[in-house]
Amino acid sequence: MKKIGWVLIAALVYASALPTRAAAKQWVEGTDYVVLNPAQQTTVSKGKVEVMEVFSYACPYCNGFQPVIHRLEHSLPRNAQWVFLPASFIPTEDWPMFQQAYFTAQALGIASRTHQAIYDAVWKTGELGIVDPATDRLKHPLPSLEDAARVYAHLTGVSAQKFLATARSFGVGTEMREADAQIEAMHVPGTPCLIVDGKYRIRSESMASPDDVVALVKYLVAKASRHP
Repeated sequence: MKKIGWVLIAALVYASALPTRAAAKQWVEGTDYVVLNPAQQTTVSKGKVEVMEVFSYACPYCNGFQPVIHRLEHSLPRNAQWVFLPASFIPTEDWPMFQQAYFTAQALGIASRTHQAIYDAVWKTGELGIVDPATDRLKHPLPSLEDAARVYAHLTGVSAQKFLATARSFGVGTEMREADAQIEAMHVPGTPCLIVDGKYRIRSESMASPDDVVALVKYLVAKASRHP
């Protein structure tokens, strides 16, 4: 599964320290973004424009993209609302487990306050790391759902037993299947991937800086607001 390369992520993060460009860019359908057909149903309330990131905690590129996501979260107009959709593209790197853990946290009402902490548990503290730092190879075994339950319990106080029971529920299983189907319907080429209003998928490879990402998302939010 294609993912945004480290070079692009590094360029976006580095460019975040540079001054904002004065000239406004003209965004081109098919080059900078694609129109999804059919459009996907959104989950936000009426009057809101959904801005979605398709991601995985196990994706190093998503982790590297977090500074841009944080910048977006603080710069979108009031009628825009963030949602996150976890992907399961790479079972050999534990993506389905992290997808299940995210939907479990969402069902328990703890997803938003643990989002960055789970990235940190994978890529900083190593509590849920998928790579052995000594060998730079994938861990065997990879972190389990039980491991994730213990980390969420430490972060929130929700017991590991309750987390696991929720994770294995029919509702979470349904969410996982629906997420996979939606990601396929949106022709998501890899992660991270941004979708606006269920209609517009940003072509990440055309973005040269965080300024580009922020400006294009704002442009598409305005476009969706004019044509609900």
